[in-house]
Amino acid sequence: MKKQIWLAVPAIFLAAGIAYAAGKSSAEVGKEMFNDPKLNGSANESSCNSCHAGGKGLENAAGNKKFSKLVNNCLVGKMEGEKLDGRTVSMRSLKMYIQTLSE
Repeated sequence: MKKQIWLAVPAIFLAAGIAYAAGKSSAEVGKEMFNDPKLNGSANESSCNSCHAGGKGLENAAGNKKFSKLVNNCLVGKMEGEKLDGRTVSMRSLKMYIQTLSE
């Protein structure tokens, strides 16, 4: 029984788009997050993609030193969610995906 629980835990985190199980940042996880209307507890149906389809308006965001602050302004303001810690795998993954949009 314990073995089954430990096998299910990584699947739960990956399904939530958090990527804690793998411990590595990836653009794929960032893409899931970018399109997730429930990202970090968003209280409405907005996702990053709702306002920034195809990366519109984010051309220089990933290179900005205040990237985490910019993301959190949207998360808390427009999306009515919770801040995302800038030091996490999730934030790095989101940044990686946004970088791919301007390539």
